[in-house]
Amino acid sequence: MNNREIFLRNIGQTSTEPLGFEIIKAKGNKLYGPGGKEYIDLIGGISVCNVGHANKTVVRAIKKQVDDYLHVMVNGELVLSPQTKYASLLTDHLPPTLNSIFFTSSGTEATEGAMKLAKRFTGRTHIAAFNKSYHGSTQGSMSILGDEYWRNAFRPLLPGIRHLDFNSFESLEDIKEDTACVIAETIQAEAGVIAPQKDWIKALRKKCTDTGALLVLDEIQCGFGRNGSLFAFEQYDVIPDILLLGKALGGGMPLGAFIADKKIMDSFTSNPVLGHMNTFGGHPVCCAAGNAAMEFLLDKKLIGKVNRKEKIFLKNLKNCPGLKAVRSKGLMLALDFGTYEHNKKVIDKLIEFGVFTDWFLFAPQCMRLVPPLTITPSEIKTACEKIQKAAKEIKENENQI
Repeated sequence: MNNREIFLRNIGQTSTEPLGFEIIKAKGNKLYGPGGKEYIDLIGGISVCNVGHANKTVVRAIKKQVDDYLHVMVNGELVLSPQTKYASLLTDHLPPTLNSIFFTSSGTEATEGAMKLAKRFTGRTHIAAFNKSYHGSTQGSMSILGDEYWRNAFRPLLPGIRHLDFNSFESLEDIKEDTACVIAETIQAEAGVIAPQKDWIKALRKKCTDTGALLVLDEIQCGFGRNGSLFAFEQYDVIPDILLLGKALGGGMPLGAFIADKKIMDSFTSNPVLGHMNTFGGHPVCCAAGNAAMEFLLDKKLIGKVNRKEKIFLKNLKNCPGLKAVRSKGLMLALDFGTYEHNKKVIDKLIEFGVFTDWFLFAPQCMRLVPPLTITPSEIKTACEKIQKAAKEIKENENQI
């Protein structure tokens, strides 16, 4: 059997028609298939590979750590230098109240940990989240996921969840004295890049403060420079009580984290002891990779180039055939083609043309563009030319039917 046949037979599938094209190498901002077929990567592992594929700085850090040690025990009982080094770098670039980091293996585990921490610290039982929000696919994360289509098949889920409307001042009234925390994406990703109104997110922060609920901001997808600042909440003059990180946090390796003030995080130390645990969270190799990736991001000043690259995308996507609207926040863009069917045809055609992209869970009519932050202006222009070409071809074919 070839690799595709083994893939279909032995790998758990998540759709009836997986893309199934094979990748044998990834370097910089490109993917390579059998025979050297080249793809400009506009997905970056869904906002994971912010510093590009096979980044030399990251690979070097991984190799060094592999020579030192792999897994030992990462439950917060041993002093592991890759963890402490990365924690120090992160907290140096966060507000003073975000000073205690609990590393996990993924973003959804960070969500689960934050939900537990909020309940434990406040002694409350209810959690508020937002419609069209995505925080992961485990049971707790799915309970707060903001779309009934995705939740329904897995009920019963956690009780005590309230779903509010993003950017709705009226919805804030549902944050009450029994609310342990409110969890929101700083930028709603899977809804198709929905940014908060500044006065609304500030009102959300005030409502949480007034009711004693903790504000949890999920920057698993939008963090690490993607929106034009290291962390998106910096643009809105709010500070969360708990911050969720993942995806780009590991520099291409599996890593997540929830971050809070130590007085909050210490809730896990007693009654019961070991209030939260995981086996691989903060794995030494993953922390070494993440630390190297963040240092590269900062040293190369990639964040300062994000908004300029966003403008290149927007300029070169003007008058794209069939494109109804574009929403963007830095190098996170949603191209609205009106229907999922039309959007999927354009996406499939782009793969033929050597550009890799996909769609959003709650906005399937929109094409997702979240390339590595290292993407060059030349690569952006080439990708946009191919998007224009694919969109034109699909539009013409539809008009002929």
